[in-house]
Amino acid sequence: MELRHLEVFLAIAEEGTITAAGERLHIVQSGVSSTLRALEAELGGPLFVRTARQAVLTEAGRALVPEARATLAAADGARQAVLETRAGVRGPLVVGTMTVLRLINLPRLLGRFQSAHPHVTVSMRTFPDGSTGLVRALTDGRIDVAFVSLTTAPPPGVQVRELGRVPLRLILPPGHPLSGARDVSLAELSGDRWIDSPPGFGNRAVVDEAFARASLRRSIMLETADITSIPAYVRAGLGVALVPDLFPLGDTPQKPLRGEQLYWSMSLATPAARAARGVVRTFMEAVETEMASDVSPP
Repeated sequence: MELRHLEVFLAIAEEGTITAAGERLHIVQSGVSSTLRALEAELGGPLFVRTARQAVLTEAGRALVPEARATLAAADGARQAVLETRAGVRGPLVVGTMTVLRLINLPRLLGRFQSAHPHVTVSMRTFPDGSTGLVRALTDGRIDVAFVSLTTAPPPGVQVRELGRVPLRLILPPGHPLSGARDVSLAELSGDRWIDSPPGFGNRAVVDEAFARASLRRSIMLETADITSIPAYVRAGLGVALVPDLFPLGDTPQKPLRGEQLYWSMSLATPAARAARGVVRTFMEAVETEMASDVSPP
């Protein structure tokens, strides 16, 4: 099996047609078709159902997609490792990040990293489904490393190192019936309307799992990916919330949560196959150095 076969296969899978794949790879349509036929013959079956308009992945094709991406990523890592022995750290680095990142000074980190490694091209990505989307992008090979918040073990092939954690703080709207209580339990809040991040975000998962452990249900009144805006919605009387201790809450009423303390964590994740790649390894070392400096971002 040749790497070029996998490149052609992925181009068809991602573009949806043989014609579009050929345009992307600058290969004539007949060349794309013959390469695909050779790969299918080697694997013993069709990878696409081909119609006049599109190429749709078969079950075998869907199974091959993540493996093909991982194989090409490993090959690229091998090439980069050899190049770096001769020319130093260089090449592209795609970093995935959450919409709010307060445990590390990301602008300063990237500025220092870019200054120290001018031949590395850094690009940033965020995803509307939070850490779930970031981990999926890692496994798909779309990003090299990501800052994530996970409440469960990462999928096979992804390695994670926790960088820090902070408690979740319960905030109540003005005049809430429990505003005079010393502390509040989840059961007392199960009938309230809630403000939270969308599914896929780490802080949302922490609270959802806490309610599930207590065999309780709650009603989400409003979802927002901008976690810093949640206190404003609470102050407006739209609901209650549990938010990570990452930013000032001003005069928003806060209460201790009775029972278990809930925490939001931030970790650095990367595909295990890429962890040894020079540019990824160097970036991870830069993150460690930045965290060790223990200086909060402005």
